[in-house]
Amino acid sequence: MSSENNLDDEDTFKILIATDIHLGYLEKDAIRGNDSFNTLDEILKCAKTNQVDFILLGGDLFHDNKPSRRCLHSCITMLRRYCMGDTPINFNILSDQTVNFNTTQFPWVNYQDENLNISIPTFSIHGNHDDPTGAEGLCALDLLSASGLVNHFGHSHSVEKIEISPILMQKGITKLALFGLGSIPDERLYRMFVNNQVTMLRPKEDQDEWFNLFTIHQNRSKHGPTNYIPEQFLDDFLDLVVWGHEHECLITPTRNEQQLFYVTQPGSSVATSLSPGEATKKHLGLLRVKGRKMNLQKIPLKTVRQFFIQDVVLADYQDLFTPDTPQVTKKVEDLCYAKVTEMLEEAERERLGCPLTPEKPLIRLRVDYSGGFEAFSTSRFSQRFVDRVANPKDIIHFLRRREQKEDTKDEVNVDYGKLLKTTAVEGLRVEDLVKQYFEATEQTVQLSLLTEQGMGKAIQEFVDKDEKDAIEELITYQLEKTQRHLQARGVNTEQDIDTEIQRFRDSKKNTTEEENEIKEAINRAKAHRLERGEEPVDPNISGELALDSDEGSAPSAPPTRGRGRGSRGRGGRGRGRGATASEPKPAGRGRSQKSSPATQSRSIMQAFQAPSKKSSLTAPSRSYADEMTIDDSDEDVPVMIATRRPQKSSSSSSSFQSKSQASKGVAFDDSDDDDDEYDPFKGASRSRR
Repeated sequence: MSSENNLDDEDTFKILIATDIHLGYLEKDAIRGNDSFNTLDEILKCAKTNQVDFILLGGDLFHDNKPSRRCLHSCITMLRRYCMGDTPINFNILSDQTVNFNTTQFPWVNYQDENLNISIPTFSIHGNHDDPTGAEGLCALDLLSASGLVNHFGHSHSVEKIEISPILMQKGITKLALFGLGSIPDERLYRMFVNNQVTMLRPKEDQDEWFNLFTIHQNRSKHGPTNYIPEQFLDDFLDLVVWGHEHECLITPTRNEQQLFYVTQPGSSVATSLSPGEATKKHLGLLRVKGRKMNLQKIPLKTVRQFFIQDVVLADYQDLFTPDTPQVTKKVEDLCYAKVTEMLEEAERERLGCPLTPEKPLIRLRVDYSGGFEAFSTSRFSQRFVDRVANPKDIIHFLRRREQKEDTKDEVNVDYGKLLKTTAVEGLRVEDLVKQYFEATEQTVQLSLLTEQGMGKAIQEFVDKDEKDAIEELITYQLEKTQRHLQARGVNTEQDIDTEIQRFRDSKKNTTEEENEIKEAINRAKAHRLERGEEPVDPNISGELALDSDEGSAPSAPPTRGRGRGSRGRGGRGRGRGATASEPKPAGRGRSQKSSPATQSRSIMQAFQAPSKKSSLTAPSRSYADEMTIDDSDEDVPVMIATRRPQKSSSSSSSFQSKSQASKGVAFDDSDDDDDEYDPFKGASRSRR
């Protein structure tokens, strides 16, 4: 510690780095409800213990766009407890703060406010979870900014071009340029980079003396042709990039050999999904910057709930059982029980001597049952670990590898049993398949208007009851309702439309309104079928929709009975919405006479290929889909930032200029030091190219 104290002099910036805190995640869960709050408390306490100059957050401070009162109250309480006080601030802001903090009516750093007493300033960009919405473009960070607790920066108001103006700081002889860019839809930002619409401004004088730190919140890993931001898009004068949004903790800086800057990915501080990336140990970063040299110290988080994940391939245990072994399902269940028990014992050993770690760990066992095995009841299995794990409902996750296509040239030896074998899973419903599909699929094909529950039930009606219009009616109904909502809110820009649609969709999830909309759409589909005089394929399954009913089935129910649960259906008796269900509906809501589908097949894949759009649905004059068309060019497209006219600034530093020459950053020692010990500052200045 003596060496650290000697190096922490009046010329050294000490910055605590964290991203993706997701405050309020599962706050209503009886076991995991306090996890995110405990971890934020540890982060802020660590900042105070290490006497940092400021805290840098890389987005997603909150898990929800509209955090609950409890969540906001807890955040404000902790920020006030740890970040306010009489400790002097030892660095100065040199840049034009009206440009840096352009989202508040108090456009200056909070510690310079004469009405506040700040000891540790906090600088944060917004993420995709707590992004600005509405006509005012406000987010939860703006509430904290107006209250003087957080300095929100990196918010771009334009969707046509982005100019990133840094916060210029100086402590002793060290000059730090802090760049930030809040979350923007990846496809749009990718297109703007390709079209040279993103510019990073720099001071005119003494450019070689500034340490350039950039904070970004975007996809780093490739999720599609344009659904990520390649590191090569970023300017090469940067020294260190703090990458948010990615939850895997890769906090040790890695050098980009093409751009010659370093990238650190702190990851999330709470596990929001049971995926392998979340299972890595969570860390904070304590960054020290002196002159043009840097050092990043890893600080492990102690309040994070343990998470263990393991894969089991049943085909690898042929010495124990095969699909033809008697009582093979029981043997598979016993194997899974042993694996989960091993992970629990490992968690208990790691938790010894660390009282801050929660008692119950997160456990996920992914079971590959390809090759003819059958899945067992996960609910019955989970009952054996209710008191020992934090996620008893989803310990087991069954998955099946996609069968490799065999060479079918020799038709004599083709095993048609393998090609045509079904993959039915015990107790798995169509809604579950739809939900799993959209959870595992790429971001580019996620639902934007419909919810997984609505789509799942519409497909269930299509498959089980031959309601050919169910999917189309649900899409039409939601499209009409969303259009009316956007018109009522007066939303007209591309960014606002995108965020408002997402907010409107998320606000209805798992609510009575969502259930009513699904019922309304399916009843409209039934009405169209009755208008055509068609009857269900199987009268025995056309009555009660018992997908989520707690009551027994009613085989004697009449074919035309509504979807409600017993007496709670619409109108009690009658067809869905009463006697009017069989009458022709008015031509309102932009409805036209529908043509019959060309096929009677009821496969799930064909369920997604619903009949064509209604002809009377008037398309807007400006197609939103057309605006999102993005160049699918190769990811290594060279990006030349257009030179812009120097922007004048009223700050004590000189005016900025955009990058026009290819100036390279400083090369640092990139030796791999994974231990948590503090190392002296690395790297020596090198001549620029």
